[in-house]
Amino acid sequence: MNTHSRREQLGQIFRFALVGGVNTGTFFVIYLCLHPWMPYFAAYTLAFLLAMVGSFFMNTYFTYRTRPTWKKFLLFPLTNVTNYVIQSAGLYALVTWVGMDTRIAPLVAAVLAIPFTFVLSRKILIPGTGPDQAREPERAAAGSASRG
Repeated sequence: MNTHSRREQLGQIFRFALVGGVNTGTFFVIYLCLHPWMPYFAAYTLAFLLAMVGSFFMNTYFTYRTRPTWKKFLLFPLTNVTNYVIQSAGLYALVTWVGMDTRIAPLVAAVLAIPFTFVLSRKILIPGTGPDQAREPERAAAGSASRG
């Protein structure tokens, strides 16, 4: 990986963390507003869905600096299924097994899911950034060096 692409990826990670912070704050405010009116898990799910739409637009425009498309918009929730499962399992475990307050547990569960969300959202929003594609230039360079 060259210095420019490494710097760009670090920039993406920084912007992703910033967007994640804003998105988590938005999610948490929505959750707290809904929590008194419905069961905690229903409030969590609705807040998660609303925040996911905001996350899509913040990540396309700001984090990855790409254009949103209907295809990306429709695929983006698929990447968040993993995030949702990790956060949901974390929420359940933190509330049921650890006894954590239901107002705080979603925030802790969200933090635990961040690394998975970064990798998956990058792959969806910037096609061709999966692990196999990242290794292609290295393979091509190695192949041409062995031929030369």
